[in-house]
Amino acid sequence: MLPLENLKVLDLTRVLAGPYATMILADMGADVLKIEMPKTGDDSRAFGPFVGEESAYFMSINRNKRSMTLNLKSDEGKKILRDLIKDADVVVENYRPGTMEKFGLGYDEIKKINDKVIYAACSGFGHTGPYAKKPAYDAIVQAMGGIMSITGQENGEPTRVGASIGDVIAGIFTATGILTALYNREKTGKGQKVDVAMLDCQVAVLENAIARYFISGENPEPIGNRHPSITPFESFATKDGQIMIAIGNDRLWAQFCNLTGREDLIEDERFATNGLRTKNHKEIKAIVSEILGRESTKYWIDLFDKENIPATEINKIDKVVTNPQVLARNMIVEVEHPSAGGIKMSGIPIKLSDTPGSIRTAAPILGQDTDEVLKGYGYSEGEIKELREKGVL
Repeated sequence: MLPLENLKVLDLTRVLAGPYATMILADMGADVLKIEMPKTGDDSRAFGPFVGEESAYFMSINRNKRSMTLNLKSDEGKKILRDLIKDADVVVENYRPGTMEKFGLGYDEIKKINDKVIYAACSGFGHTGPYAKKPAYDAIVQAMGGIMSITGQENGEPTRVGASIGDVIAGIFTATGILTALYNREKTGKGQKVDVAMLDCQVAVLENAIARYFISGENPEPIGNRHPSITPFESFATKDGQIMIAIGNDRLWAQFCNLTGREDLIEDERFATNGLRTKNHKEIKAIVSEILGRESTKYWIDLFDKENIPATEINKIDKVVTNPQVLARNMIVEVEHPSAGGIKMSGIPIKLSDTPGSIRTAAPILGQDTDEVLKGYGYSEGEIKELREKGVL
C-alpha cells in the first residue's frame, strides 16, 4: 500500500512549481488527475527537449498522473469541474491570483462545493500583499528574493542558480503545506486554503545570508564556491582538475594538515580555530591551493576518503547520472512512455521503510484519461463526443 493511496488530487497546475508539488503527491500514491486545456495542454508540453512529439521536460515532472482535457472558460467545463471537486481531497492550482475567481471557482466558492477540500494555491507572490497579482517566473523570484545577489564569483555579477530553484522549492513547500493541512483535517474534519508564494520560499531558504545581514548591517556579496563562515570550505584546483573540500571543524583541519604533511599549520595561531581561519581566508586559500595543486584530483579524494574528510570532484551531469551512490539509491529510473518509449529521469528522494513511493506510470499523453473519467460520472459516449465537438474537452 502506498502512503497516499486513495487520496484524490485535482491538479490544475502547469509548467513547474505546481506540477512539481503534485508529482511529489503522485509518487507517494495519490490519484492525481491533471486538468489541461484542450489541444494545447500544459504550457510545458511545448518545452524542449523532445522525444518524438513528447516533451522530456513535461514528462520529467508529470509522471504517475492522469490527464483530462477541460475548457474552464465554458459553462459545461465549469460544471464538470464542480463535479470533480465534490469528490476531491485536494485541489491544486498555480494561476496568477484572481484567475480562479474569474472562473467562478475561487476558494470561497470551492469550499461551498466541498468544505473538506484542501485548496492549495502556489503563485509568484501569494494571494495577499501589494505584489499579489504581479506575474512571476523562476528568474524573477531568484532576482527579487536575493539569492542571485549572493551567487556567483567574487566581484562578479549576480548569477541565477542553474536549476529552477524558485519553482522547485515552491513546489516542495506546496506539497509540505498540503500534507500539513491534510493532517490537520484528520484531527478537525475541516479543509483549508494553503497559500504558497515563490518569493516567500526564496526568502525562507536564504538562511545565513539574512542572519549575517541583521548582525552586521552589511549586504552579503557573492564569494564564489566558498562558505562565508567556514574555512577551508570551497573548491580548489588540483594537478588535473578541481576538488571541493569541506573542513567543517577544527578536528578535520588537524586531520587535513597531518595527511598533507603540513603539521606545522595546526600550531599556526592564524589558523587555530575556524573563526581565525575564516578571518585569514586569503592566507589559508593560498596555502591550501599550493598543497592541492601538487597531485591529481583522484589522489586527493582517495586519500581524504580513507580519513573521512569530506571531499569530491565537481561532477558534470554525465557523472551524476552514473554515480554509484545515486544509482544505489534508485535516483535514476527509466519509465516506459506510450509514445516516447523508455525515458530516464530522476527518482524519488524520500525513502520510506514500510510504505515507499513508486514510479508506476509515465507522464500521460494529453487528455488520455478524459473519457474514462467522464464515464465514471455517468456521461455516455455520445455526450462525450458532443462535448468534444463543442470544444469543452
